[in-house]
This record gives sequence, C-alpha cells and structure tokens, in this order.
Amino acid sequence: MVGATGFEPATSCSQSKCSTRLSYAPTCGLNYPHIQTVPQSDSAGASNRLPAAITIKNKIKIMTVPGFTAGRRKPSCYIYSAMSTPAPALEKVNLRRPDIMEAVQAQVLSHYRSQLVERIRANGHVLSAGDLTVKLAKEFGFCYGVERAIDLAYAARKFFPPDKPIYLLGEIIHNPEVNDQIRNMGIQIISPKPTEEELARLHPGDVAIIPAFGTEVATRKRLEERGCVLVDTTCGDVMSVWKRVRQYSKEHVTSIIHGKSWHEETKATSSQARAYGSGHYLVVFTLAETDYVCDYIINGGNKREFLEKFQGAYSEGFDPDQHLQAIGVANQTTMLRGETEEVQNRLKASMIKKYGAGEVDKHFRFFDTICGATQDRQDALQKLLRDPMNLLIVIGGYNSSNTSHLAEMGEAKLPTYFIKNAAKMESDKLICHYDQHDKKEIETRDWLPPGKITVGVTAGASCPNNLIEDTIRRLFELRGISVQELVAAN
Repeated sequence: MVGATGFEPATSCSQSKCSTRLSYAPTCGLNYPHIQTVPQSDSAGASNRLPAAITIKNKIKIMTVPGFTAGRRKPSCYIYSAMSTPAPALEKVNLRRPDIMEAVQAQVLSHYRSQLVERIRANGHVLSAGDLTVKLAKEFGFCYGVERAIDLAYAARKFFPPDKPIYLLGEIIHNPEVNDQIRNMGIQIISPKPTEEELARLHPGDVAIIPAFGTEVATRKRLEERGCVLVDTTCGDVMSVWKRVRQYSKEHVTSIIHGKSWHEETKATSSQARAYGSGHYLVVFTLAETDYVCDYIINGGNKREFLEKFQGAYSEGFDPDQHLQAIGVANQTTMLRGETEEVQNRLKASMIKKYGAGEVDKHFRFFDTICGATQDRQDALQKLLRDPMNLLIVIGGYNSSNTSHLAEMGEAKLPTYFIKNAAKMESDKLICHYDQHDKKEIETRDWLPPGKITVGVTAGASCPNNLIEDTIRRLFELRGISVQELVAAN
C-alpha cells in the first residue's frame, strides 16, 4: 500500500521491503479545486507533478510527499497553512523530521516488533520443538499502508504539543491492540462519521487523523470547514479505487462496488461516486446478490423489491431501471480477488446478453483494484494450505476484512481458529475464537490434538508481529515447552 495524498504510484509495488525508487503520477480523479500543485523535478531530473505547495483558503492541511530510504519508502509529511489575507511565506512543517521519526520508530518498534518472528522468517518460516511444528505463511502481518498510517499517527502525537487535542476518526486500522496503543497516547477516538455533538468538540486548529480506510467526502468537508488540521493516513491503494469511482461518476457510469456496505472503506469509496453530485453506486457483497443484479439487468423486475433488498447499499436517488444501463465495477481493496473477478465476469456476461458483445464497452467497465498486500497474504496462505497441517490459527481483529477472508480460506480446508490474541488459547483443551457466521466468539474444546502435529499460522495486514509472537509462544507453552528451550532449539 503506497501513495501520497492526491497521488498514487505509477508503478505497482506495495511491499515495504522494496527499495526500488518509484515514479509518481497525479491521481487526477482526486483533484480539489482549492488545491494547487506545481511541477518539481526529482533527483534524476525527470519532471513529476509533485506538490511543492498546497494553498487552502482559511484552512490548514497535512499531506504527504513521497520520499525514500534504503529498504523502506518513507513519505514525508508536511503541514501547509495559508490565509485568505496577505501573509508571509507559506509555513511548512515536516512531520517526517529526523528527530521526530527517530522517536517514532523507536516507539513503534518497542510496541510491535518481534525478534522471534524475525528468527522464524530467517529459518524458512518454520519453528519446531518437541512434537510441535509451527509453519508461518510467507506473507503476513503489517503491510506498508498500515505501517504508514501508524507512523503518521505516532508522528502527529510527537509533533504537536501535549495539550493539543488530537482526534482519530474511528480506528486507525482494524486491530484492537493497536487502537488501544493509540488511545493510550492521548489521541481521542471519535466516530468515523462524527455526530453533531462530536463535531461541536472540534475547534479550529484541532488535529483530526483520517484512518487508513479514508473517510467520506462529506465528513472531510465538515472537518475542513471547522478549521481542523487533517493528518491524512488514507492508503494509496484505497485512493486508487477512489480515482476510478470518480471517473465513472464523470462519465455517468454507475459504480458497482464489490464490498461490505457497512465497512469504513466502502463507505468512503461509495461517497466518491457522489463527489460531483450526479453519480450513483450500488454495493454488492455476495455472488448471490451479484446474480440478482444480473437477472435484473437482463430481465428487469420489481423495483421496490430490488431497493428493499439493497437498502443502505445504494446512492440517494438510485433507480435500477435507469442506473444499471452503464456500470463500472470497483471493489473494497481487501476482498478476495477470485470473488471480485467472478463478480466482474457475471456482470459483464449480463451486459453482453442484454446489449450484445459489440456494444458491451459502452455499458461495462472494470479495473483491477485489489490491494497488492491483501493479495500477497491470500496467495501465501493458499500455498501454505497445500502443506499437510492439523489446524490453522488466523490472528487479527474480528472486524478486519482482509483477516476474515484469510479465515474463510482456512475454514474451507481444515480446522481454523480466528483469534484476536494469544489469550484466547485458554488451554490445550479450550480455545475461544470468532465465528464469522454467527458474528460472535465461541468456545471449542479439545482443539489442540495430542501427539506430533503441525500448526499453520497467518495474520492479517493489520496485525503486528508482537501478537504473532505471543500466539506462537503460547502454542509451545501449551505443549510444555518454555520460551528459553524454544529459542535454544532453533
């Protein structure tokens, strides 16, 4: 996950381990009329349209500008402030200042790093002791977009005075342990879509952090109107989807969004379809819902029934008789790629059947907007599931979309336990884990088989390495193997 506010990577590389210098191109679909950019040249002399200054009338805004260090891309973060009346030169403050980032990196590492996980990674992702073998997926845990969001939240707390109110819109990412750490730093968590009461608490100059999922267009506008300082941690992959949806809107194409209509990212994305005031969207979650839409496109149907079925998942004024004539598919970035591709294929087939193959381009659009890090973790788990294993542990927040899909993949193959932390493994006889179908934690007894076993472990893109280590340590402890023995044996 990469990208700066208003910009997306021109090349496809989403892993933090990549040290290749990327070129950046402006995401034209995200232009704001009050933001001005001027071209700059990078160190190679190539002209890129990077933001040298951003002027926002009577507002303060934080944005990111791409920058790089060996082994990890570190976009700089600046505050730009300009007033409507004549003022001195534009003030610029770098949130990625070396002294700030040194402190941030030390704090982040102390909270989330794991030497044991690094050791397992270096040992071929396998750890064995006694009669227990743990196999760790090749890709797991924090992605670049999550790291960036956390870094910026920590940097904001370091940069602004202790008495400066800092508010976070909902959760920075979908992991309870990380959000607890954010809260413990004195950052106040308010609703993703703040209520009137919450907005009344915000004053000009107060800091508002936009999480990695982004926020709805109307929410951002209200924060700007209140004069808030915005720290925008929106993932670049999410903004790439926004660009596509806004383009659909310009061209009077209805966005069919494959995702969860209640998820913060999907709400933010769907709001982009209405950014110009005339666009429409419809969110489909399952293939069954997709088939219902396809049948309506081909054969028509009961409009009232359609609107009742998708209540809360379409734009104001959406009319299936009018707004399904030209559609473009987009998606929540953390969905299963195979399922999104199937949504695309079925909708395209319905348009061909309705209008003919020669006319389909006038009625159907599709672009691949699945997050690279999400796909990497799904691919790595798919490969791990080919190995003989007795069970799978999936670690992450229960409201994490990408983690839930990893659990779904495991459940289709072998006994799978979706837990948010190691404490859920109460004993070798009892585990408390999340049931995605009933949407609640359940208890399973005799979950850890006796004798020689192999346990697979993976984690979602919002799960820190320290929680993965806790889980692995707990597995061995349940077999009577101490941490000291574990490290000595490997």
